[in-house]
Amino acid sequence: MDHQNANSSENWHIQTVLETGSTNADLMAAGHQGAPDRSVLRAEYQSAGRGRLDRTWEAPRGANLLVSLLFRHVPDRLHVLTQVVALAATSVAQKTCGVDAQLKWPNDILVGSEKLAGILAQAAPTDAQGKIPFVVVGIGCNIGWAPPGATSLSANGWSREVTPDEFLQLMLPEIDALLALSDDDLHKEYLRCVATVGTQVRAEMPHGEDVIGRALTVEPDGRLVVLDDCGITHRIDTADVVHLRPASD
Repeated sequence: MDHQNANSSENWHIQTVLETGSTNADLMAAGHQGAPDRSVLRAEYQSAGRGRLDRTWEAPRGANLLVSLLFRHVPDRLHVLTQVVALAATSVAQKTCGVDAQLKWPNDILVGSEKLAGILAQAAPTDAQGKIPFVVVGIGCNIGWAPPGATSLSANGWSREVTPDEFLQLMLPEIDALLALSDDDLHKEYLRCVATVGTQVRAEMPHGEDVIGRALTVEPDGRLVVLDDCGITHRIDTADVVHLRPASD
């Protein structure tokens, strides 16, 4: 890692580096060395970042938010931490930048049909007591640049220009507020914001076949419920989901 600076923001311990391979990998290693709860590692440039299904995620230096956050207060349902980071980023995009960002299950942020951000969570191995000591959640959000087929805040005529660091600083209090909610209220907030619910979708399953139907809800355990065209209900843990069109009532 090429270090630049470190600072703190209320409950958060923030470090920025000029360049690294993967903020998630570095923060996982720091977590094993005892890094405190709410440790944050942001990189100006990331040479080996990855998303779900080992997809690479690379952006020009300083253009985008490339950051990982460490949580030691691990909820029973790990996906809650992914949802909280996604909700916080979506809120900042909407409220501060005036961009109509929407959540897509399980962990992408879209503007229209184009990807604005992706999120990847990794849990540390369970300890001797069978508990997960910490979880690292990484987010790559396109602030000033996007690869072909994706979009950025700047490409959407943002009402306020922000740097990656400013975007992060605005996200952190949002995360604190979301984590202070009850499980039920947080789930309701997620359902209110996730654009997948109520939409006709194609879920591309890991073992090959697709499920096409209407997304009815996301359950508290994080599974997407899809009613297919034959009237069969599917509860989906893992899939790539494509929004086809808003479902007709």
